[in-house]
Amino acid sequence: MEKKLVLIDGNSIAYRAFFALPLLNNNKGIHTNAIYGFTMMLSRILEEEKPSHMLVAFDAGKTTFRHAEYTEYKGGRQKTPPELSEQFPFIRELLKAFQISQYELENYEADDIIGTLAVQAEKEGFDVKVISGDKDLTQLSSEKTTVAITKKGISEIEEYTPEHIQEKYGISAAQIIDLKGLMGDASDNIPGIPGVGEKTALKLLQQFGTVENVIDSVSEISGKKLQEKVETNKDMAVLSKKLATITREAPIGVSLSDIQYSGPDNEKVVDIYKELGFNSLLEKMDVPDTSQTDELQDIDVTVLSEVTSDIFDDENTLYVEILGDNYSRTEPLGLSLVNKKGMYFIPADTAFTSEEFKRWAADETKKKAVYDAKRSIVSLGRKGIDLNGITFDLLIASYILNPAESSLDIAEIAMRHKYSQIQSDDAFYGKGAKRRVPDPELLAKHLGRKAMAIEALAEPILDALKENSQYELFKDLELPLSLILADMELQGVKIDLHRLHEMGTEISDRLKAIEEKIFGLAGEAFNINSPKQLGVILFEKLQLPAAKKTKTGYSTSADVLEKLEQEHEIVREILHYRQLGKIQSTYIEGLLKVVDSETHKVHTRFNQALTQTGRLSSTDPNLQNIPIRLEEGRKLRQAFVPSEKDWIIFAADYSQIELRVLAHIADDERLSDAFHQGMDVHTKTAMDVFHVSKEEVTSNMRRHAKAVNFGIVYGISDYGLSQSLGITRKEAGQFIDRYLESYPKVREYMTESIQEAKQKGYVTTLLQRRRYIPEITSRNFNIRSFAERTAMNTPIQGSAADIIKKAMINMSERLKDEKLQAKLLLQVHDELIFEAPKEELEILMKIVPEEMENAVELNVPLKVDYAYGPTWFDAK
Repeated sequence: MEKKLVLIDGNSIAYRAFFALPLLNNNKGIHTNAIYGFTMMLSRILEEEKPSHMLVAFDAGKTTFRHAEYTEYKGGRQKTPPELSEQFPFIRELLKAFQISQYELENYEADDIIGTLAVQAEKEGFDVKVISGDKDLTQLSSEKTTVAITKKGISEIEEYTPEHIQEKYGISAAQIIDLKGLMGDASDNIPGIPGVGEKTALKLLQQFGTVENVIDSVSEISGKKLQEKVETNKDMAVLSKKLATITREAPIGVSLSDIQYSGPDNEKVVDIYKELGFNSLLEKMDVPDTSQTDELQDIDVTVLSEVTSDIFDDENTLYVEILGDNYSRTEPLGLSLVNKKGMYFIPADTAFTSEEFKRWAADETKKKAVYDAKRSIVSLGRKGIDLNGITFDLLIASYILNPAESSLDIAEIAMRHKYSQIQSDDAFYGKGAKRRVPDPELLAKHLGRKAMAIEALAEPILDALKENSQYELFKDLELPLSLILADMELQGVKIDLHRLHEMGTEISDRLKAIEEKIFGLAGEAFNINSPKQLGVILFEKLQLPAAKKTKTGYSTSADVLEKLEQEHEIVREILHYRQLGKIQSTYIEGLLKVVDSETHKVHTRFNQALTQTGRLSSTDPNLQNIPIRLEEGRKLRQAFVPSEKDWIIFAADYSQIELRVLAHIADDERLSDAFHQGMDVHTKTAMDVFHVSKEEVTSNMRRHAKAVNFGIVYGISDYGLSQSLGITRKEAGQFIDRYLESYPKVREYMTESIQEAKQKGYVTTLLQRRRYIPEITSRNFNIRSFAERTAMNTPIQGSAADIIKKAMINMSERLKDEKLQAKLLLQVHDELIFEAPKEELEILMKIVPEEMENAVELNVPLKVDYAYGPTWFDAK
């Protein structure tokens, strides 16, 4: 076997990945861009290099032996953004899953570990590949060692061999340290000789060879000024060379035999991919399902060909099986029923055609425990069966107990509560193309076990909810809400297909017009959707400054183009072209694919047990994410219309609900005053932070105040604020400090929320929703910092989510009490959308704000704005 050692500069690659990719979050709120970029790079290396030995080296701390020589070494570096710091522990866990060795050494840098191991490996006949984003390591290049340096991110790599260094710089790899000695290195705060840049330094080295020779031959240097610079700074040049030199003799405690690489632990890799939400990477994995290890007990299930009244009891457990997630378009496979009388399997067709079953399902006095009430109601409702009397929902109850659990399927829930194992669906049905539905007898037992689990788990889980003071959250909020959401999903939203097609034509025409304009500005026709062709036009023909270049050409990603928007009119047109293209493909064509051909409605699915804050989301289609920044995006809402003639769309949304919750929880008088006085809260914040009168607040001041107001709610850092406002981190930090000085009770709330999380292990919302934060006591600073921000923002975001859920329940009851025909169609963030007859408009204008503003009682008033019209667009 070929002996090949791969050495990775862990800190450098993580930094590169972080700044190369936009800030990404998974559903737990963890930033993942650095982890994702690191993982992609790791996967590529393993595939291309096929190492026999491998190690990732990390810096052990801020101080190294070089600081003893020069205290300002690496001085002036900005603090690592917390959004990056919190990702390092996950990168280390990822390496463990990949079974890749990692090492750090006190008082030394990752470079020194890499240099020492590279030399050892060369002596033992290894080929060595070093991967970093730091060109300092190119000094390690040799006949046996290639140094790969990432360029403008991590997707493009430049390989430094001795030949490449000679060709590029005209010097040897050994002279790289002399180059640093003369020109210095701003990133490491190595001074070099002031005024000597790369061009001059290379010229001197090509003439004299080393720093020492340059100093000894100072009189031979052309130009008196340069002679003076060398003479005056010769000691600093020698020191700079020394600082730049990677030691090859670090006292490392790891040998080559310790870092052999045999491949990843796929199960652990899958687990961490699931935790991080790397679904695209999961799809590439093909890991056998090993979750089912114990022999399942045999159970006696009666398969019914006919439903009779004697099988039902006053308390029953019902499980409805749907294969896959999309129950709004997938037929149920069958149902299982468990009660004191026995265990029954009801084939889908038998249930759908049985009047006895329909009568029992609709009977509210017959109590039913289920898994996922919403899914059960919708899947049966689509077949004309009403399902009432639900008193327990295993999915929702488990979600409330711990929203951080990554899996809430029955098998996983049962295992967590130490109930006898249930076969996972992947193990039972198979995965992907291998999926099949077994014969009715096997299916009956599989469903029977699921129903047994629901029945067995109901009591202990309800007891746990009561112990946590969360029973009311389950009984009075989440369970009633699931029934309302089921009605909303069944109801659907009417789409004006004529208008949607019309908009498609309008956008196609706009795309053609923009395309012609782009061609005119470019001076030729080309494929705008081809990054390669676009890159040539922008960066070669039009000579715009290129930010990134990949193996296939220049990068034309959105972040690159946005920075060039002021450079040339064509860039603005290309961005507009892409935005319109996305509206056309994702929303217009996407909506047309899911519109019911008979009713002309779309039936989104609301995710009630997904986010850790309690927020709802929607899928298939996602109606909470329709773009509204572009006029064409806003116009999409013109296609959403009432389902009845002469009805209207009525939309009501909370004004700045999260800031009002913050004012209430923090009980900050200054922040609360703005809401009591009916002032614009961002203007008030600008007044308080900048110490100016209302008349003196500029639009830029208000913009900054708005960013920090919402940033505080989401636990923003100085780095995050600097990115959103386009200011330096120092300015952003100063702004946050001034904000917290202006609102001392907000600062106090932040401190107390962290303390609460440390004492209890969790934080709560106003309605007792919990979010467990075990990382809050971590000894690892990065993990702890992320946990602290989570502790601060979860009570705010979670309480806002609770409030709008409570408003939905209250409004549903009020509509029934008032005997109105109006229906709740959608919940989009802080907004509720109804359809109603025009004659009910007056009463809606009264009762909707009334119920929403009084959903809960806060120290500051809740405010609701509403609008209405013939379409959703007109109701904004």
